[in-house]
Amino acid sequence: MRHPRRLIAFFGAALALLLPVAACGSSDSAESADGAKKVSFGYIADFSGSATLAAADKLGLWAKQGLTPELKVFTNGPLQIQALGAGDLDFGYIGSGATWLPASGKAKIIAVNMLGLADRVITHAGSGITSIADLKGKKVGVPEGTSGDMILQLALKEAGLTPADVQKVTMDASTVVTAFSSKQVDAAAIWYPLIDTIKKNVPDLVELKKSEDFYPKLSFPSSFVARNELVKDDAATVTKVLKVIQEANDWVAANTAEAETLTATFLKVPAEQFKGASAVTKILPSAELAKFGDDGTVGGWYKGLADIFVTMGKIKESPDPATYYTADLYKAALG
Repeated sequence: MRHPRRLIAFFGAALALLLPVAACGSSDSAESADGAKKVSFGYIADFSGSATLAAADKLGLWAKQGLTPELKVFTNGPLQIQALGAGDLDFGYIGSGATWLPASGKAKIIAVNMLGLADRVITHAGSGITSIADLKGKKVGVPEGTSGDMILQLALKEAGLTPADVQKVTMDASTVVTAFSSKQVDAAAIWYPLIDTIKKNVPDLVELKKSEDFYPKLSFPSSFVARNELVKDDAATVTKVLKVIQEANDWVAANTAEAETLTATFLKVPAEQFKGASAVTKILPSAELAKFGDDGTVGGWYKGLADIFVTMGKIKESPDPATYYTADLYKAALG
């Protein structure tokens, strides 16, 4: 089962449920038989990528706004951005690792979803490594282009180090589990629940840095996105969708345990698959997200991510988040 922080993989891949992408078709100005406007909405089949939609379905929020959703499952965020650009999708969901695409002008972020809290930089007990600074010259296993890679970048920068100061050993996530457990690496940048798997063999591992250490200045938000043209030409529909997202988000924030079960039912998987998923996310009420949009906190989150993307060569410069995050629309939708 994949928890929200793995959404942060640069290619946003859903690591647990690789469901086929549904065929996409443009829904511009289309109406259902009852007169409701059709909107196509992409999602990823994990807790962070589906909980809001599951709640919207349970609460009847689409009909409340005069909308009929065409929900389409994807395996990652970049595929949704591609579909948005082709006009084959109206709205979608991306993890933090795919936010370089809106930052480069490929889509607009209309809402923050959940904040991922599961990433860690870990080492072995008795290794002599007690801080990030001690990683200098050490072997660090990390899945490149993931949230693990991102927290490592942030941790090194905070400690006054660069990636060149450590022996970064790139490997896939499952290999990191094996390599760390067998002490092939001195440290690792990885996430829960994979760390739970590691703890079965290394129960006394040491967490040097965790994602929450950077909050609220920096965070790893997953986001809801929309086609550029839709935001420009049909703000009324975007606002209706935002109202759905906000009310559903507030229900999830207030009912996290029930939301885990509801999401499993929505995705037709065993309830155990998402048990505890909300514990490694931060789900903020919509009013608080609107406030954070006003005071620049949300912009700081996206700016921090964009700065990392520049370092990693995904984008050439870190743009003003106001060019791709529609904070004003989000606030106005709260009414």
